[in-house]
Amino acid sequence: MKRPRRAFGLLALLAVLALIAAACSSSSEETTTTAAPAESTTTVAAPAGEGFTFGMILVGPENDHGWSQAHFEAGKYLEEKTGAKMISLDSVNPADRPETSVEQVVDDMVDQGAGLIFATSDDMKDGIEAAAAAHPDIPMIWSSGDSAWAEGEGYKADLTNLGNVMGRMYYGKMIAGCAAAMTSETGKIAYLGPLINDETRRLASSVYLGAQQCWETAGKDPADLNMEVNWIGFWFNIPGVTLDPTEVTNGFYDGGADVVISGIDTTEALVVAGQRAAAGESVWAIPYDFVGACSEAPEVCLGVPYFNWGPTYLGVLNSVLDGSYTAQFQWVGPDWADMNNPDTSMIGWVSGDALADDAAAAVDVFIAGLGDGSINPFVGPLNYQDGTPFLADGETGNDQQLWYMKQLLEGMEGASSAG
Repeated sequence: MKRPRRAFGLLALLAVLALIAAACSSSSEETTTTAAPAESTTTVAAPAGEGFTFGMILVGPENDHGWSQAHFEAGKYLEEKTGAKMISLDSVNPADRPETSVEQVVDDMVDQGAGLIFATSDDMKDGIEAAAAAHPDIPMIWSSGDSAWAEGEGYKADLTNLGNVMGRMYYGKMIAGCAAAMTSETGKIAYLGPLINDETRRLASSVYLGAQQCWETAGKDPADLNMEVNWIGFWFNIPGVTLDPTEVTNGFYDGGADVVISGIDTTEALVVAGQRAAAGESVWAIPYDFVGACSEAPEVCLGVPYFNWGPTYLGVLNSVLDGSYTAQFQWVGPDWADMNNPDTSMIGWVSGDALADDAAAAVDVFIAGLGDGSINPFVGPLNYQDGTPFLADGETGNDQQLWYMKQLLEGMEGASSAG
């Protein structure tokens, strides 16, 4: 059951957002690639994949209700659409499989007949680059990497078989921040982060910008909004190695936060919120990665920003099947006509049962503004956490600036580096 409406002036909020939309250009449309145009990510008549095998290497469990499950489900989508066969191995990380390298997994999958390999974690960088060099005739995709981006810092011109796919999740995270701001009763929101790198700084900062935009548009004092970030040290809990995400989440709530947004692969933040709400506390959470993540504790889930890898992966597989594959860097945005279309949209948002109707209406207005370009929180002036400029006054962040974020933003509490 949804929580009661909150009286924070919805009509005034909608009116202000409408004026913002009218005053700004609505003609901009996000391209789905940042390099050469890629195969369409919409569902097309797929070449017959019968007899073709592809490999899926997962960093976590295939049923983690998060990042790895989203990739595993994409593999099932490819099987359904093409008739190809997936072979997969999950929990490929130094803690769970210390004796297993990505190169070894690729070798084994190729020996089993795989003609396409998906390596689905930023942490697989060294392994998949070595594997691509060792198997130059096997197309491979490294999800979240930049090895095929000619304008990127990690470009590898010699790895002509290794492409990259990533979703523009900063949109989903800005939406999550908006939902948090529209719900919080304390003005204190928190972010449960994994390890620290450019990607994770970008996504945490996106939550902050989305929350700030909706908080201020609702007429609330910017000084009353606070966001704390704490990093556990990896994408999910490794006992004895990372901070315990359950303990970190409890610490957020003990410190006065009433909404915790997760940036890790698993659902501890939502589970803790459900436990505390059952004890009578007014707390909420927003999980990450997987469309079905709210099912862990729907009564406290405000929604989930999620990846839908299937359509873009299908485009890659189709190009391999028809012989047109080329290694490209694809940074794919939502289908703004329908963010939750399973056949067209890489990035989705599902509002949760705990998101009140008035807050949901404000989030919908925010999403519409992001979609038509009338709302863009990544416009300066914005400073990094240490006060140095990130975006100048009136400057809109470009792909390089957003991809390679070197610090959190000014106003955020938490570490920008692991040092």
